[in-house]
Amino acid sequence: MSESPSGAVGAEGARAKEPRSGEKRPGFFGRIALFVRQVVAELGKVVAPTRSELGTYIAVVLVFLVVMMGFITVLDLGIGKVVEWVFGA
Repeated sequence: MSESPSGAVGAEGARAKEPRSGEKRPGFFGRIALFVRQVVAELGKVVAPTRSELGTYIAVVLVFLVVMMGFITVLDLGIGKVVEWVFGA
């Protein structure tokens, strides 16, 4: 159970991203270019769903929406009845 000198567990990972002494930190446009390269690399990892998976996802979302609409409708009617009972509207 060796700890780093600073006592932080993830300190090595944080130091790995800092520029070493003597190295220049990339400029503003260099950081933007790095960001764009990383975004493109991540988008290359994206896998589009198949047609059947997409249909399943749509069905799940629609069923969830119907259930939530029913729940909120019942809750709204219940709160309306309580308010009507309390204030005698």
